[in-house]
Amino acid sequence: MLGPMVNAAAIIVCGLLGTYIIKGVPERFENLVMKAIALSLIYIGISGALENHRVMTLILSLVIGAIIGEAINIDKQMNRFGKWAEKKLGFSEGNFSKGFVTASILFCTGSMSIVGSLESGLQGNHEMLFAKAILDGVITIVFASQLGIGVAFSAVPVFLYEGSIALGATFMKGLLTEEIITEMSAVGSLLIAGIGFNFMEIKEIKVANLIPAIFLPWLFIVIEGFFS
Repeated sequence: MLGPMVNAAAIIVCGLLGTYIIKGVPERFENLVMKAIALSLIYIGISGALENHRVMTLILSLVIGAIIGEAINIDKQMNRFGKWAEKKLGFSEGNFSKGFVTASILFCTGSMSIVGSLESGLQGNHEMLFAKAILDGVITIVFASQLGIGVAFSAVPVFLYEGSIALGATFMKGLLTEEIITEMSAVGSLLIAGIGFNFMEIKEIKVANLIPAIFLPWLFIVIEGFFS
């Protein structure tokens, strides 16, 4: 659990830094930096998705995952939790929920989050999550300077998400093949691209409702194995 703990701690520290220390940046710089990050996320997401070797698995995962996510309405539940936390903690800023939801999705859906957590659980190798902590920290500072303290609170779902994958991996070593990990990471990468498009303000995508798609390649490949 060391990797998830370090990643969560980096988000908290950098979130506080971005919220309370890094301020007074002219709006035009903030807007351009956000667009630059958006382009970077789109590139990272698409390049990661190109690692996919099963196009139909990816498509089915996204479609069925979207149906599941929309039925549960993960996006609404996350926003509701963010607004509840904002009220309970006494924060008056209107961007708390947006910062919390956006950062949570971004930091949880990437290939580094999935692969890093699996390596942490399967091999006790935390290097990828340590590297991710640095990247997340930089992004957190930028996000928090514009969206506020809600970004720092994304450390909670990040720790729970990565910690659950790491713990689950220790009990599922025989079922998590390299192929499954690759396909799960490809789907997660596409969700990162979706976040990038959201920041470009082209068209809002409820990326949170697509989160179930990340885990469906595992199901499809396991089922296929029973019939082959």
